[in-house]
Amino acid sequence: MSGTSSVGGRGVYEAGDQRTVPDSEKNERERYKEGQPHSHLPNDSKDERSIANKLAREEKREKEPEPKSKEAAESQKDPTLPAKNHGNEPSKGAKIDAEIQAEEEEMLKKKGAWGSKK
Repeated sequence: MSGTSSVGGRGVYEAGDQRTVPDSEKNERERYKEGQPHSHLPNDSKDERSIANKLAREEKREKEPEPKSKEAAESQKDPTLPAKNHGNEPSKGAKIDAEIQAEEEEMLKKKGAWGSKK
C-alpha cells in the first residue's frame, strides 16, 4: 500500500531506522525514580488505585496523629507570635486572646495545683 502513495518515497514509510532497545539493555539501565514515596496524593481523583487500597490508606490515616504546623504550635503558646514572626502587628483578636490567656494563667497560679496534695 505504501507503494501507491504519491506523498513520498518508499523510504519514508519503512521502519528501517526505527529499532527498539534489546531486553538485555533494558534490564541494565537505571530505573527512573521508580516507586517514589508520597508519589500518590490521597485525594487525587485521577489516581487509579483500587477502592480497597484507598480504604486501607484511610485506616492508616485514622491511626496516625494529625500533624500540626509550626505556626499552629506557636499560636497555642502565644496568640500574637505568628503575626510577629511574619513582621506584622498582631490582630485585635490575637491581642485579646493573649490577655485572656495571661489572666487565666494568673488565676491558675493563685489557685495552685489542685491535683497534687503534698
